[in-house]
Amino acid sequence: MPPDSSIADLFSARRPLRSLEFFPPKDEAQLQAMHAAARSLQRIAPDFVSVTYGAGGTTRERTARAAAMLRQEFGFTVMPHLTCVGHSATDLHAIADQLHAEGYRNIMALRGDPPKGETTFVPYHDGLRYGSDLVQLLKQRHPDFCLGVGGYPEKHPEAVNAAVDLDNLKRKVDAGASFITTQLFFDNAIYYRFVERCRAHGITIPILPGIMPVLSLKQIKRFTEMCGAHLPPPLVARLEAAAEIPDVVEIIGIDWALDQIRGLLANGAPGYHLYIMNRAKSALALAAGLAA
Repeated sequence: MPPDSSIADLFSARRPLRSLEFFPPKDEAQLQAMHAAARSLQRIAPDFVSVTYGAGGTTRERTARAAAMLRQEFGFTVMPHLTCVGHSATDLHAIADQLHAEGYRNIMALRGDPPKGETTFVPYHDGLRYGSDLVQLLKQRHPDFCLGVGGYPEKHPEAVNAAVDLDNLKRKVDAGASFITTQLFFDNAIYYRFVERCRAHGITIPILPGIMPVLSLKQIKRFTEMCGAHLPPPLVARLEAAAEIPDVVEIIGIDWALDQIRGLLANGAPGYHLYIMNRAKSALALAAGLAA
């Protein structure tokens, strides 16, 4: 296959982009389910898709397999995630070279979370400490990589304060990042304030808002506790009234996400990134709602 086009070029066209995030399946059954979801999602023609990377590189092979399937079988522009966790600098050079040789030109460069059961990030032997270090390593190794990085509209849970968090984000941008994808949020005002603060701090690259349609109150509470995101009381009240009835919760979640996306696009967001949990239904429902 020819090398992928750069996502940065898509942003330069100045039209709203739509991207989807997959996670690598744990077994053959999940792989088949992901395959079916990808087939369904072809009809909405996402501009690009990403594939997550487990802590410590625990899903490295599965991430590679999933990324290859999405790229080769479905023709998606694929942005694999890559983290610092569990890798030496030598490892990361080798992974970067392999990705480049296979034709990938877009990578989501992240520091990564500590391995399961650990609460503190510790650099691997001869490894990297910060996401900005990974961005720098990748750009020096292959300057034609287009690199996405993560941004936290409500502050990274480990950051001392929002100002320090913004300084860290600026370092990733200065190291060569091409765009930012935000952590999930449920109040658009939080995203707008984040963009304003970034612009005032000299961060001028596109900031793609990350949206997760709620499928379960219990699940979304767990996610938001991990990433420090706020659940608006009106959304919580609606979800609690649904009493975890899956079909009702899904309707509420899609309706809330649809309102978010409409507002974001109306106010100049460069598109949106969907955390779809390998499920096609919510992404298809949102696409249909936006087409109405």
